[in-house]
Amino acid sequence: MARGEDRNRVDDSAAHRPPSWSTVPSGHAPDHPGRPADDEMPPVAVPADELVEIAARILTTAGSPEPPARAVATSLVESDLVGHDSHGVRRLVPYVDAVRGRMIDPSADPVIRRRHRATAVVDGRRGFGQLAARLAVTEARELAREYGVGVVTIGNCNHIGRLGEYVQLLAETDAIGLAFCNIDPTVAPYGGRQRRLGTNPLAWSAPRAEGRPPVVVDFATSAIAEGKLALSLVRQERVGAGLLVDAEGRDSTDPSDFYSGGALLPFGQHKGYGLSVMIEIVGGLLSGAGISSLPGYDNTNGTVLIAIDIGTFLPVSGFRTQSEGFCRLLGDTAPAVARDPGPDGVLVPGEKEARTRASRISDGIPLAPSTWRELAELPGGPELPGVPVPHPRSRADRAAPSPEEDRDDIAGGPRAPA
Repeated sequence: MARGEDRNRVDDSAAHRPPSWSTVPSGHAPDHPGRPADDEMPPVAVPADELVEIAARILTTAGSPEPPARAVATSLVESDLVGHDSHGVRRLVPYVDAVRGRMIDPSADPVIRRRHRATAVVDGRRGFGQLAARLAVTEARELAREYGVGVVTIGNCNHIGRLGEYVQLLAETDAIGLAFCNIDPTVAPYGGRQRRLGTNPLAWSAPRAEGRPPVVVDFATSAIAEGKLALSLVRQERVGAGLLVDAEGRDSTDPSDFYSGGALLPFGQHKGYGLSVMIEIVGGLLSGAGISSLPGYDNTNGTVLIAIDIGTFLPVSGFRTQSEGFCRLLGDTAPAVARDPGPDGVLVPGEKEARTRASRISDGIPLAPSTWRELAELPGGPELPGVPVPHPRSRADRAAPSPEEDRDDIAGGPRAPA
């Protein structure tokens, strides 16, 4: 059974779905009584380049060719670098499980199925979602240069990672980026308790002055992302009120209630709910993935990526000057008396990630001990928890089939979940 296979038991329509991208085993709290909790042990600091090597080796051991494995590894480590650990290397566990279950074809390359004027359709071919998203970024930017705007959908696509990565790439090329996608249902609609919506993230970006990090907004439309909830579960932490309900619809602050059949809640009540509904309809239907809570959903990330060429509308230099001026004005805002934002003052979206990245490049990426153990248990991972020097490991057991093994079975196997 792949990770997360039994986590959705709220209603009969969800009972027989393929596994989803839950980041904890079996839909409930892991039980390791002999292991100390994460808050009882210091993080394992790993240099970013070493972590890329570890992640790439795990993926190649699972059957991926080296270049795409390194691209996916770099994307995951970048999420850790900017402080979004929920989308970092801890995702390797469900990725490897999905390869073993023939839901990810580790050797598949995405392709552009068709182009029409300012639009294109990318087929992820059940490979790693990061590869499909990178192809979509390149295509959308080229279309925007020609038409002023480029709209690309991504279908048949596995978990694509952190949306902010892709819109930031567009902002770094003098474009505005917008991306959103639907995902398997884990969120109750406003006023309800059953899972009907995905966490359905949205990301948006715009450039600032040269040398300054772009403005990047990237958030789930749920009150908390499932990956962040999983981190709280592993750390044995309670979460804030208003983020989830248990299987009976009661408010809860215990992350395990979600993995026992509860549901996440939309952020901002009806506001996040409304955004999620539109992402479900537009992202799910335009991409061909389908609406996640209806029959026919193919359990993939139904993604739409939009690039807007700034130079088509006004000089890029003027846009950057005014954007930077506004950001500096925001940063100079006096803090509210009762809501001191801390020593950094008011931050513009994207600045916290840029500062975290600089710190972790210098000091290493602090991995939770549980994450380090999980990596060590994967074929190709570091040999022992707590030892930051990676060692090759055999794929004698628990390894996924090679691309040459059971090719027909892989091609005809179940679609990958998202």
